[in-house]
Amino acid sequence: MTEPSSVTRKVPAILMSGIVKRFPGVLANDHIDLEVKSGEIHTLLGENGAGKSTLMNILSGLYAPDEGEILLQGKRVDIHSPRDAIQYGVGTVYQHFMLVDTFTVTENIILGMSTPRFNLRFNDIEQQISEISQKYGLQVDPKAKIWQLSVGEQQRVEILKLLYRGAEVLILDEPTAVLTPPEVADLFATLRRMKEEGKTILFISHKLDEVMEISDSISVLRDGRKIADIKKTDTSPHDLACMMVGRDVLIRIDKKKISAGEIILEARNLCANNEKGLAALKGITFDIREGEVLGIAGVAGNGQRELAEVITGLRQSTKGSLFINNKELTNSSPKKMIGEKVSHIPEDRLGVGLIPSLSVGDNMILKNYDSQGLSRGPFLLAKNVQQFACQLIERFGISTPGTHTLIRVLSGGNQQKALLAREINTEPKLMIAVHPTRGLDIGATANVRELLLNQRENGTALLLISEDLDEVLQLSDRIAVLYEGEIKGIFPAEEADIEQIGMLMAGVNCNSLSEKTIVEAA
Repeated sequence: MTEPSSVTRKVPAILMSGIVKRFPGVLANDHIDLEVKSGEIHTLLGENGAGKSTLMNILSGLYAPDEGEILLQGKRVDIHSPRDAIQYGVGTVYQHFMLVDTFTVTENIILGMSTPRFNLRFNDIEQQISEISQKYGLQVDPKAKIWQLSVGEQQRVEILKLLYRGAEVLILDEPTAVLTPPEVADLFATLRRMKEEGKTILFISHKLDEVMEISDSISVLRDGRKIADIKKTDTSPHDLACMMVGRDVLIRIDKKKISAGEIILEARNLCANNEKGLAALKGITFDIREGEVLGIAGVAGNGQRELAEVITGLRQSTKGSLFINNKELTNSSPKKMIGEKVSHIPEDRLGVGLIPSLSVGDNMILKNYDSQGLSRGPFLLAKNVQQFACQLIERFGISTPGTHTLIRVLSGGNQQKALLAREINTEPKLMIAVHPTRGLDIGATANVRELLLNQRENGTALLLISEDLDEVLQLSDRIAVLYEGEIKGIFPAEEADIEQIGMLMAGVNCNSLSEKTIVEAA
């Protein structure tokens, strides 16, 4: 006879058992078990391709598992669509928001709901939304149009949309990628409130410091399998990184002290428009020296893209001057910039940096295909091209079946290494690196950052544009904050204050900043 237990074990909020998902040639999820308790923040960690997004897409109804079952609060469920998922109380906030810019907050929140259908009592709905927003600290005006809101406020709308629809389980996919530090702090405060209310949070992030701050428990995936379930209190960022990649990994890269040399790039009162003809750069002035990294900190859409394109010849400036190597090169062509030893790591590596339909070898020679030794007249010397590409593949540790492999089939990390290999091989005097580690896992990220610092040590001047503030702080010698096309301040990296930088990124003037800390762009 079995004695009744004095302590009844709580039924988990989520229990995914033996989940298998196959795609052509890929086993994305290999018999994964995942258990998440009610009222906890559970983080999923893993390299790109580890299977975490696939697993969450199964839970949110975008994919159907080939094997396995899902239990929510102890009851088996079949989730065939996102609509099914939200009916079971599961909702997802994606990194790229699913909002209609011209609709109000309220209209976006009720969009697609079966009720109310005809008699829309907006005053009542707005009141309900306001009550939810106050309860969880998600301040937003229900009457505001989406285009009027900041990125952080738009994310709040996405969360409110799920809470209004009764979600008890929220999946957040890289939720801090587009937020300023103050907005991250606000988001984490909201998550803690939801946790106190008994909500269950599944958190996906590559930022280990954030994972350690917000998580209760962590699951690590690698190559489609679950490697570990661990409590935050029993691990460290270094241990998590090693579990993710299966080897020892340097989370922080030591940056050698270097005395900056001559000025390589000088921008004076630089102005430029965006695609809509509106001012994107409004009188930018700065310089970069040999062996120096100038990091640009800012939320996406504040002129970073236009700045990189003006410097590399891809966009015309409307005013101001650009000097490189003591030569005025304002509005010069990309070919002219390449001739002046300017290399470019664009934010869209496949759309701008590489040609997906060409082989690895062909992509490697895009900048010097007409040089002596690789071609004779209009014809490429195939043997020499292959030898040249093989040397770069070996030198930069690019994992590829061969030089004839289409570059689009490589992993994101290997595509980025191929791009860096080509640009670094030109021995640049100036390198423009835009979001160089975006979308890369922790191992590939460390590799790319090390390559950039090696360039710095070789005397290259680097302009680093990144939305990852930790990356900017780690790699830069000086940091410029860009907001609405203007430089709000330039900081020596060792004196930078992350809270003050975050406020400037959000457009808040910090009168308390000392003159020693901020060097106003003249």
